[in-house]
Amino acid sequence: MNLKLQLVLAFIISLICAIGFGIMAMFIQKTTIDNFDRSIIQFVQNLEAPLLTNIMKFFSFIGSGNVVAILVIIIAVYLYKGLGHRRELVLFIGVNIGSGLLNKALKTVFQRARPTIHQIVEEAGYSFPSGHSMGAFTLYGVTAFLLWRHTSPAINRVVLIIISSLMIVAIGISRIYLGVHYPSDVVGGYLASGFWLAISIWFFQRFGQSKQPSKE
Repeated sequence: MNLKLQLVLAFIISLICAIGFGIMAMFIQKTTIDNFDRSIIQFVQNLEAPLLTNIMKFFSFIGSGNVVAILVIIIAVYLYKGLGHRRELVLFIGVNIGSGLLNKALKTVFQRARPTIHQIVEEAGYSFPSGHSMGAFTLYGVTAFLLWRHTSPAINRVVLIIISSLMIVAIGISRIYLGVHYPSDVVGGYLASGFWLAISIWFFQRFGQSKQPSKE
């Protein structure tokens, strides 16, 4: 895929995610999405079982801020020391830090209270958009993007995308299952992160593509 097509694709994805987030935020403000949220929560929580609860708690833990920070450091060291991807390291660190700051800003703007329907665990702070979902989408999304550029054959790329997608979805569902987020919080988190990640990749491709990463 040539650079021009990559830039167009990244821009289109960022635009779709921004529009989707705006629509989701509008529905939340007008409470027109309440029935959707309740029906999804009821369906997910009807699956409750001791083993599944432990699994969901595990994925929620993996998506927590402290664990994400540790994973960011580990992957950053690998990119820098193992692969020598020093310019890509700037994108990786910047997009993860920016995602966290964006999440805090959006939560402050919307100030949505967390759901009160059968909370399996307790969580403080505002609900929309989900910080776990944003963090997971950003971390595994940018990691997949960077490793994709240096991974072959095609089967390895497929495995990379499948693992990244499963982690993103599992962490999002865990927040609904545990009763600390509405489904719309999770979807909103994915959309906000999708916008941020796509626009960050656009800038990286536009201004950093001409200089190939190298070991110095």
